[in-house]
Amino acid sequence: MRVFALVLIIPAVFALTTPVVRVTDSLISVPFAKRISAGGIKSFVEADRARARSLVKIGKRKAAVRAAKAAGLPVPDAGAASSVPVTNELVSYIASVGVGSPATQFDLIVDTGSSNTWVGATTKFTKTSTTVQTANRVSVTYGSGSFSGTEFTDRVTLSSALVINNQSIGVASRSTGFTGVDGIIGIGPVDLTLDTLSPATNTEIPTVTDNLFSQGTIPSHLVAVSFEPTNSETITNGELTFGGTDSSKFTGSITFTPITGTSPASEFWGINQSVRYGTSTNILSSTAGIVDTGTTLILLASNAITAYQKANGAVLDNTTGLLRLTTAQFANLQSLFFTIGGTTFELTANAQAWPRNLNADIGGTANNVYLIVGSIGTPSGEGLDFINGQTFLERFYSVFDTANKRVGLATTPFTTATTN
Repeated sequence: MRVFALVLIIPAVFALTTPVVRVTDSLISVPFAKRISAGGIKSFVEADRARARSLVKIGKRKAAVRAAKAAGLPVPDAGAASSVPVTNELVSYIASVGVGSPATQFDLIVDTGSSNTWVGATTKFTKTSTTVQTANRVSVTYGSGSFSGTEFTDRVTLSSALVINNQSIGVASRSTGFTGVDGIIGIGPVDLTLDTLSPATNTEIPTVTDNLFSQGTIPSHLVAVSFEPTNSETITNGELTFGGTDSSKFTGSITFTPITGTSPASEFWGINQSVRYGTSTNILSSTAGIVDTGTTLILLASNAITAYQKANGAVLDNTTGLLRLTTAQFANLQSLFFTIGGTTFELTANAQAWPRNLNADIGGTANNVYLIVGSIGTPSGEGLDFINGQTFLERFYSVFDTANKRVGLATTPFTTATTN
């Protein structure tokens, strides 16, 4: 069983008018856990790239829909279903979410890269007194996998203090590509839900964050994510915070940067950043990409990876799909520096390594050093040139601020940890 932490913050006054957000009121929290699917999964790097390709596809689709609506033109045909990215099955962060009254508990992937919430891939959905069936079908095709079924509204319980009434959920009558989980709780931008219903094709579905705010349960329209790096296959190591930030989980101040204007990254939690290796080697000029809980690795444009390999001497390991260093090369590995919103965030050499006692989980060799920075598969200039995935977010606190259309990042007590 995997459980995701959810935190409710209820301050008397809460404002997001400054770059620093501090909340010190009592927190109501539930722990969440990371689980790695053991067994030598050798395709997880390609799964991340497949997700990236899906992100680009759906982002371009959403941009075209928005442009057509603004111009008063017919909305482009979506085809059988919209393509929304699914998370990598190797590493999962799962929320235990209750649906109905009395509630049935579902293990749902928490995904910032998609926005539909649905259940039923494994655990059977049961109608209760709070369940209302709508006239809509819902269908979403993911980067690897899909689901289709019926839209309901129901009571959704994230914790005793985080209860949503009349939340739209999909109940799967068919799903593929989801093993050991029951579906997804989507906390991406609401626009990503367009075209997922029929016949209500042009209808947006408020996300769980949207409804928590509109129903007055949380004081601010945002969600924050705290991970901690770990070298265990299963461990409780984080917190998801709706409505505010937990100052015990980050150090210094939060740097906020606006959602990028570059498409297709602008359709997601997209930002602009540049990346430097060591003190002086620029490997990625300022460009657009996304911050994403559903991607395992840090993915950079192919030209940036070429420069990264040239600087550190890494070679591609054909077994794992990751870049590999010798122990001598790793001893000389320099930090990566990500400049975001005028602040530079240092990813240490240790943070660039896959946890070495988990090498067997990716089909690797015990004493090798594998890097968690990989190629997105396309050169820079595509409009989505990087993904700061789980391995980035385990070192930095992140805030997804819907109200102000921005992403916040901060260092944590684990930014420079030698966990790996």
